Amino acid sequence: MDKSTANNEQLQQSQEQPVEQEQAANDSVMINSIENIQTKHSDRSSDRSIMSREEETFYSAVENKHGDDNIWGLLSGVGGNVYEWYDFAVYGLLATEIGSNFFPKSSEMIQLMSSFGVYLAAFIMRPLGAILFGELGDRLVGRKNALMFSIILITVPSVLMGLLPTYHTIGSIAPIFLVILRMMQGLSVGGQLAGSYVLSIEQSTSYNRGFRGSVCDASSVGGFLMASAVTTIVRGCFDEETVNDWAWRIPFWFSLALAPLLYFIVNRTEESKFWAERAAQKETEQIIRDEEEKNHSPAMMDILTSPFRRRQLFGVVGVLSVKTSSFYMLFLWTPIYLSNLRGYTTETNADLITFCVVFFYICMLLIMGKLSDKFPHRMDLIRIGLPCVIFACPIMFGMFESESIVGYVLGELQYAACLSMVQGGMAAWEVELWMADPSLSFTGVAVGHNMASSLFGGTMPLIATYLFYLSNGKLENVEDDKDLWIKMIPSFYVSALGVLSLFCISHIIRHPHDVRTGEMKLRKIMKKKRREEGAASWDVIGYLSSGSSALASSSFLDGQLSGNKSSTYVPPKNSAQA
Repeated sequence: MDKSTANNEQLQQSQEQPVEQEQAANDSVMINSIENIQTKHSDRSSDRSIMSREEETFYSAVENKHGDDNIWGLLSGVGGNVYEWYDFAVYGLLATEIGSNFFPKSSEMIQLMSSFGVYLAAFIMRPLGAILFGELGDRLVGRKNALMFSIILITVPSVLMGLLPTYHTIGSIAPIFLVILRMMQGLSVGGQLAGSYVLSIEQSTSYNRGFRGSVCDASSVGGFLMASAVTTIVRGCFDEETVNDWAWRIPFWFSLALAPLLYFIVNRTEESKFWAERAAQKETEQIIRDEEEKNHSPAMMDILTSPFRRRQLFGVVGVLSVKTSSFYMLFLWTPIYLSNLRGYTTETNADLITFCVVFFYICMLLIMGKLSDKFPHRMDLIRIGLPCVIFACPIMFGMFESESIVGYVLGELQYAACLSMVQGGMAAWEVELWMADPSLSFTGVAVGHNMASSLFGGTMPLIATYLFYLSNGKLENVEDDKDLWIKMIPSFYVSALGVLSLFCISHIIRHPHDVRTGEMKLRKIMKKKRREEGAASWDVIGYLSSGSSALASSSFLDGQLSGNKSSTYVPPKNSAQA
């Protein structure tokens, strides 16, 4: 009998050991999970705390009182933008001729996409140029000298591009040189537009920033206008064969005549007093850094290591996505779409339409820039314009199917009007986001603007051309009443970016005007409410964590981990029961 009882006890103990080990493993997993949740929650709380402190500092920054609406600062930005964007836009407008001269052995589709691929190479360099010129403008030589360097940097490759031998002369090395020169242009443009924004708006009074920023934007569009005018004249004065042979080089040579005038204007410009005041503190700050043995970090690192500034930077990229893509869609790709891809009109007529639309857009930009100064919040006009752009691009493609000049012009004009509402006050909005620290403003504006231009502007011609051929292939298998929607496929991409921009400007970005309109207080109230609603769930986790040890030990006694009796657990028998 005693032997039988001992065997039963040994059998029960052998059954209990695996169960106990399994339960111990489960308890360990539970404890680790709760600890991981608490650690992640603690990290998020720490990040939110840092974010909140930086946000408070952002809202409490001293307003720039040095604005005096200096005319030479504005002229410097205007002249530089016209020059830089003329050189930059000429390549896009001559994409067909460049494709046939540097990629002659490819099909027409591959030639055009290869040409746009080289166009994209310049945009890849723009963020690098933004970091380079941002560091120069913020920490080293100031806004004025950074602009001067960018002008010199773009002049050399533009002239060389007009002298570059084609594929027929030097073979496959010609496209390589073309890419290198184009990348040098992109490096320069990466600093020019942002530099003109910052210099002009820092010298502006607070009630005139939107208008002066719109003048800078209008001047960059003016560079497109000049490029469109010159290419139209060249195509009008020479026959198609001559243009394809050598006359496409003339617009590149023309840029050399503008350089001396531009140098004179920039040389007369005063440095930004707002930045100069900050630069005057450098000597004191350097003494403190030397005393504390701290190294000087680049401006870009100061932005990326700050949670608040990092959110601002990526929010700006999202907001600018639809503006940059729409700009290149309307003024660069649409003329090629109407002439080369659809064959609705000639290249000369398409360039003439673009010329008229650009002139209209410049006028609308100035009006909308002035109007943006009248709104309580800088973002109000932008928020009105974004839904309009979302619908305007598909409407434009629908009007193209009228196959009439009037339809082409009206379609582009309504799109340009909607886009001007977004871009009118955008330059002032971008600079004001970084005015809390003038030692970072050049870099912040330049990097955010050029990242958006590279990701969404530089890729636009390539993506739009791909979507065109994709939709063109689908047209063969559909009925006539469905053709319109398929032809509008490239426009839906722009509409999707418009939704992204609207989300970012409404939920991601913080702006100094939030204080005056009450948005900051409203946001705090909503955050407090969400925090109170989530407090209960975190209290439960804290309770589980504090009681996890007791839960682990007691589970072996009663066989319960979640309130249910274990079906495999057999309680041990004591000697009395035996």
